[in-house]
Amino acid sequence: MARDIDSLLRQQAALAIFGSFAFQEDDLMKILSEAARICAESLGVQFCKVCRYREAENDLLVEAGYGWKDGVVGEVISRADESSPQGRAFVTGEPVIVRNLTESNGYIPPPFYAQHGIVSTADVLIKARSGPPFGVLEIDSSQQHTYDEHDINFLTGFANVLAEAVATRNRNLLLRETLENMQVLVREKVRLLEQRDVLARELQHRVRNNLQLVNGMLNEQLKLTAGESEQRALRGIIRRVMTLATVYDHLLGAGMGSNLDFGAYARLLCENLPELQPKAPFPVSLVCQSDELTLDLTAATALGLVIAELVSNSYEHAFDERGGSIVVSVRHDGQPDRGVVRITDDGSGYVPDPETRRHGVGLARRLMQQIGGTLEVATARGTAWTMRFPIGDATPQVAA
Repeated sequence: MARDIDSLLRQQAALAIFGSFAFQEDDLMKILSEAARICAESLGVQFCKVCRYREAENDLLVEAGYGWKDGVVGEVISRADESSPQGRAFVTGEPVIVRNLTESNGYIPPPFYAQHGIVSTADVLIKARSGPPFGVLEIDSSQQHTYDEHDINFLTGFANVLAEAVATRNRNLLLRETLENMQVLVREKVRLLEQRDVLARELQHRVRNNLQLVNGMLNEQLKLTAGESEQRALRGIIRRVMTLATVYDHLLGAGMGSNLDFGAYARLLCENLPELQPKAPFPVSLVCQSDELTLDLTAATALGLVIAELVSNSYEHAFDERGGSIVVSVRHDGQPDRGVVRITDDGSGYVPDPETRRHGVGLARRLMQQIGGTLEVATARGTAWTMRFPIGDATPQVAA
């Protein structure tokens, strides 16, 4: 019994370690390869593979694996139907266990099974809470293996965590591509502003209207989304779109140009941010104190996104039932060519890992690097974020 409990504890620890790794990793192959390794070692088998479903071919391709000889990864293992254990698990959504492939079971394994001496297999579906299945997770052994209920529960739970990690990675890539596309639009806008004001004014209106249209569509989708994690992801996208739309609203009201009063823009942004936060049973106030600070559009856009991320982070993580307050200040940093933005709250405090990608902190750090700025955090009483950045002709640093 003690050995069984120890085994379960090791499996739970392995699942937690993999989840922590996978939800912070962007490289899909690293996620899948690490999943295969941890899964095999946790269940005491020699082999494991992750098979991806290919819709056009209706088959299952070995995308990553552990313990296999060269040439297995990248090979099609079977059709996505009930003619194989993998296909059966995929089409039925139920675990499929084959204790001895040499017995008469109707399955014809691929040749590399014999080359590796595979005798027993177990397959489970890899599927996130929403969207189509990714494929199948399979463990293999060269000895006849009896898998109990705990083994199958672990394998199923591991496949579920893997599916959510893959889905999160795909959403992050989509968001990154969206932000990169928006930055391309901003750069193109600046070029057109320098060439022709009339053409630029028309572009401003169109981009603003398109962003507002996208914002409206996302808000409608938010009303139809039930899951908390999905709502949180949508709110993050809405927040970033709204931040960019506010830039354009402010530019149109200020008479066009490639520069804007960032202090006034920050006040307008803070007026809109509370509406994007999930309803809380306790009061949270947001106050903006700002000097007049003229910034180019690139710096203003990046700083606006950083403010939106960190303010929302305070709303979501800083306060308990007592509530509290958030203060955003925009000032000159003692010199005409330097600015500083501080975001403080009087909540419980938050100390992130310097390399964390969660809660929008990783995005904030990258944006500050892109404009040659810095981001610091202090948590003596609540949390205080400090962003320092150049104004005017200071040369931005390119993020590594």
